[in-house]
Amino acid sequence: MRKMNRFKSLILGGISGFLALSSVTASEKPNIVLLYIDDWAWNGTSIPMSDKMKNSFMPILEMPNLERLAAEGMKFTNAYGSAQCAPARVSVQTGQTSARSGFTLVLGQQKDPVYDTRRQYQHLPVVPNVSDMSLDADAVTIPEALKPLGYVSAHIGKWHMYSDPGAEGYVVHDGDTDNKPGTPKDPEVFATDPKLMFSITEKAIGFIEEQAKAGTPFYCQISHYAMHAGTQCLEATRQKYAKHPLLQAYYESLGKKVQNLNMKNDPAAWLGMAEDLDGRIGAVLDSLRDLGIEDNTYVVVVSDNGYRHSEMLVTPGMTQPLHGHKWWAWQAGIRVPMIVTGPNVKADSVFEGNVANYDFLPTFVEWAGGDPSSLTDIDGVSLASYMAGEEPDESFLNRNLYFHVPHYRAEIPHSAVISGDRKVMHFYEKPDLPMMFDLSADPGEVSNIAKAEPETQERLLGEMMNYFEEVGARLPKPNPDYDPAVYEALKNYEEFMRWGPFEAKRPLEEDEI
Repeated sequence: MRKMNRFKSLILGGISGFLALSSVTASEKPNIVLLYIDDWAWNGTSIPMSDKMKNSFMPILEMPNLERLAAEGMKFTNAYGSAQCAPARVSVQTGQTSARSGFTLVLGQQKDPVYDTRRQYQHLPVVPNVSDMSLDADAVTIPEALKPLGYVSAHIGKWHMYSDPGAEGYVVHDGDTDNKPGTPKDPEVFATDPKLMFSITEKAIGFIEEQAKAGTPFYCQISHYAMHAGTQCLEATRQKYAKHPLLQAYYESLGKKVQNLNMKNDPAAWLGMAEDLDGRIGAVLDSLRDLGIEDNTYVVVVSDNGYRHSEMLVTPGMTQPLHGHKWWAWQAGIRVPMIVTGPNVKADSVFEGNVANYDFLPTFVEWAGGDPSSLTDIDGVSLASYMAGEEPDESFLNRNLYFHVPHYRAEIPHSAVISGDRKVMHFYEKPDLPMMFDLSADPGEVSNIAKAEPETQERLLGEMMNYFEEVGARLPKPNPDYDPAVYEALKNYEEFMRWGPFEAKRPLEEDEI
């Protein structure tokens, strides 16, 4: 983590200069609300994320407010987060890939400025990398970029970047929160405010009301603890799903009654959590309408990283659409649901180009009347014109998106680059095993086509490695102290092998067949 210097001041001064040039007055400037959902699979909503895939949503789930947003705005079929929550949150705030920011991993309560995972993995095939454990003081964040444009910013809920939100420009925030507050143990809070969904929403609405009354444009990030593990929901919502014929059939197949299942293992509880979350999304939408600012407010709903929700399996015939889960740069770990509505966003529209979490910062700056090109050392591009209906050109459609996970934990060190419908995976344990996938024909990443298209694979891999060198990314190195016996004794070894690189075609998982 570097110390603050003149760089940030120069950048903020440059952004401020564009305020004077803007013809948009403060009262006309749009508001921006980001509803940031935790650990939410691409297929974990009630909305088909791809009309071509019947398993890209959960038909049993009811989320009418999210469906309302999709009808009023734009659905992104190929939106990407990060493989893990904290790196994703840094990318959102800074407009940078994890490779550039250096924040590539978080481990529990570890608060070292730089965390060295090599202490835990001394005898594995490669030496993994250290990770930054705090936002870089030099990086320009969303509120810092928007303040010169007249905005006041709030961050409510999960922060998880081991830094002070106030120091990053947020005037209202909950502090340096991690996952713990999001699973309240107090029985009364558990029963009335599961995952703190209701109190988070109430606080956010209070901030919105204050700014609307003052006529001040605002940015409000509502970072929910749902849908993270530690399932909680209102008991009435849980019972609603428990009575569903599909859930009754599921319970019968287990030979158990619903009262014998705890929240963690009961699909009705997870489905209830999703519906309760949808209700809180609806409360925010209703407040914007009641305040008369609905038509001048952008609302973004998106997840931090992908996941693998077993709850979809209660619907007969449903299988997992994507490979892997959180922690991995396989599609299930990084592809996320995303819906946007607001001024000039085409209603009931679909955008199929690849977009990433680090596109939000420049997009928000453009929405606010600033010039995204005034931002330096970022990787994102503004999506504002595409949301307004502009057709993307080939340059945008084939731009490279980078994902960097150079660690051992639930995963093995690897990186990925996506360009158009091609995706190259690179595993540092086996750097000589080329891997590439055609995501348009093979979204589940079953068939490795690297040998069929060697020139494309080599080009994309080379561009990724050149990019990593350009931004100073940390790369794993071969380990001279590698001990196969130590490696094979790891509890995750079987999954490492199953989800690692493969030559031609991988076997399907039980929940994919």
